[in-house]
Amino acid sequence: MTTTYRDLRDWLLMVDEMGELRHLNNVGWQEDMGRIAEMLAHTDEAPAVLFDNIPDYPPGYRLLIHGNGARRRLAFTLGLPTDIGREALMTRFLDMVNAIQPLPVEEVTSGPILENVLTEDEVNLWQFPAPKWHQEDGGRYLGTGCLDITKDPDSDWVNIGTYRIMIHDEKRAGFYISPGKHGRLHRDKYFARNEPCPVVVVVGGDPLLFIASTLEVPLGVSEYEWAGSLRGRPYQVIRGRYTGLPIPADAEVALEGFAYPNETLLEGPFGEWTGYYASASRQEPVIHVKAVYHRNDPIVLGCPPQKPPYEAHRYRVYLRSALLRRALEQAGVPDVVGAWCHEAGGCRLLNVVAIKQRYPGHARQAGHIASQCRVGAYLGRIVIVVDEDIDPSDLNDVMWAVCTRSDPSRSLDIINRAWSGPLDPAIRPGDKGFNSRLIIDACKPWEWLEEFPPAIGPSPEYRRETRDKWGWILRGG
Repeated sequence: MTTTYRDLRDWLLMVDEMGELRHLNNVGWQEDMGRIAEMLAHTDEAPAVLFDNIPDYPPGYRLLIHGNGARRRLAFTLGLPTDIGREALMTRFLDMVNAIQPLPVEEVTSGPILENVLTEDEVNLWQFPAPKWHQEDGGRYLGTGCLDITKDPDSDWVNIGTYRIMIHDEKRAGFYISPGKHGRLHRDKYFARNEPCPVVVVVGGDPLLFIASTLEVPLGVSEYEWAGSLRGRPYQVIRGRYTGLPIPADAEVALEGFAYPNETLLEGPFGEWTGYYASASRQEPVIHVKAVYHRNDPIVLGCPPQKPPYEAHRYRVYLRSALLRRALEQAGVPDVVGAWCHEAGGCRLLNVVAIKQRYPGHARQAGHIASQCRVGAYLGRIVIVVDEDIDPSDLNDVMWAVCTRSDPSRSLDIINRAWSGPLDPAIRPGDKGFNSRLIIDACKPWEWLEEFPPAIGPSPEYRRETRDKWGWILRGG
């Protein structure tokens, strides 16, 4: 596949032509941007919104939200037909991922990101529109739809993750990363050596690279190279003058600096993807920004977390579900017919796997691997395993299987001391770090599979065919 857009601006022009973009002027950063973001997040297939003429900022300093929050725009970002269906999107995405051959970056010496370069005393983070996204947030967050670029001090591995960035003052920003994330591994290595951690934060970048930064790209693989392979051409990068880190040459805004060991400031609270201020306020490392790079009339990309679902859940529900199925198959679980990381659980807390049972223990095997593979391990909660006649994406169907095929005395497993983190709202403050997992075997009991009462109704595939043929009745035309 090859994407047809070159950068975020090109993407915006094409999305606008699709009728998927709304332009809003004179919307304040203090409250209204956050209110609009929450409304869009909780409206199916809502458009993207580009704010301009923002009070307190020069005309042309813009902010984009809900970019990939609808299937049509997600498909366009991935280079797929915009009218693609759910199953076809997941299948095509898996085909693309399976064909990935990491594509190294192309280093260049010029690019739009160098249109404005501000260093040292010239740096002022308040220069860019940074909303207060939620009413109880402890500050203004410039980094929500950001690319946080770090490098492993022991190798050439460059990682790009999305970790929240709060403005402390003109030259310092909070640098929160949950334990176990790849960027945290890098940062902890530097700090263990009592060395500063170099970092670049891109707060307006390529939509596909942003998606990659929020997915489970394998350890040691750079998101630059992973996404470059997906889009069919390498990312062009410029070396930061202070850190030497690769900065996208066509990015909108990039902040370059260092986080220092044993230096923290109070960060948060911040409304997170679980729907709570679960991490509260805490001392977190700080980035001292040495340089700011930005294009003329820069565009900040916002992706503020909301109570599920929000924008990231609306695209991750397809992509993480596909990656979960792939992880199960790669682990040797046979006859996986479906997987779904439910939006209600933030695409992490509630995952469902559908299998065609082949042997005793097959359902338990699928459930335990789904709970601990890379896609399912971080901040998971519940895994439900169902038979092949259940649509894993349909919660009514899934809960019917739980209610009619599982029995508490034989169907439940609990894993203790699993990978959690500060964002887990169900863990008491002071005890955060571990959580437990519930695995529900909602398959027909293997021991008397053939004796189980036959179910009423068609298979998931038959139901999909019915909706394809007769769904117009529901739409009234």
